[in-house]
Amino acid sequence: MTISILKTKAFWLAPLSAAMLMLAGCNNSATPEDGAAADTTADAPMNIKIATESSYKPFSYTDADGKLIGYEIELVDALCAQMKAKCEVISQDWDGLIPGLNAQKFDAIIAGMSITPERKEVVEFTDPYFHTGIILIGKKGDDIRVDALKGQPIASQRSTVASQYLQDEHADADIKLYDTQDNAYLDLTSGRVRAMMSDKVTGIDWLKTDAGKDYEVKGQEISTDEDAMGIALRKGDPLVAKFNKALAELKENGTYDQITGSYFGTSSTAAAQKAVATTDDVKEVMVVEGDDAVEVKEESAEAATN
Repeated sequence: MTISILKTKAFWLAPLSAAMLMLAGCNNSATPEDGAAADTTADAPMNIKIATESSYKPFSYTDADGKLIGYEIELVDALCAQMKAKCEVISQDWDGLIPGLNAQKFDAIIAGMSITPERKEVVEFTDPYFHTGIILIGKKGDDIRVDALKGQPIASQRSTVASQYLQDEHADADIKLYDTQDNAYLDLTSGRVRAMMSDKVTGIDWLKTDAGKDYEVKGQEISTDEDAMGIALRKGDPLVAKFNKALAELKENGTYDQITGSYFGTSSTAAAQKAVATTDDVKEVMVVEGDDAVEVKEESAEAATN
């Protein structure tokens, strides 16, 4: 009787043990790693979640229906198509972009983010996809100057190259920092600040709006060593190489220039420089590519955007 019972238990335990081993094997093979690397197998398209900040016109912003649009959104679409990846673009607050990336809430950031030494300590950047400078914007007729900001209330978006420049070079100004460009513009037009320091391209774009029609650039563009924008990813992420390869291919096949040209009339640094032509007056602009400087004359704003 005892032998019979043991045989019966063995009969049931043997297939049960085998089934448990099979289940464990299936679970191990099906469990993906966190982040985009989970979907980089040869047969499956990559699934990449990309964060942006949607108040940075013309790079990334929302239309009347709340849809994300802009230069960076079109560039992302082209990059993802080139990589044959499925990409989801989501909007995040500026201050939460890098913390969210490193917390693996998303896989990449494309949000007009300049490549700075401080940011490179915590994230890794792709090759630059755009270059720009910074400008001071003030009311027409106001004689405010970049070299005379002491004690003056000056607006800027927090954690940007423009705000860092103010803090480094004009710490004696009354610096007001904002979570978005839009909120800084609101305080400028309401008179709560006298001027605003901003990225050149976004500032010039705002000057073309009804809200910015009574304002102008004060003085010359300010060039820094941190005017190159890149896509930010987690350190060591193989997606950096994939994005770099796709960006190089888009530049080689003409897609990059087509997208950039549709927004700025040309590409890269020259795009930021040409965008300065916002009135019907002739503008003389120094376009810097590498170590060379070329003087360009623009007849009108229309010429700069066509």
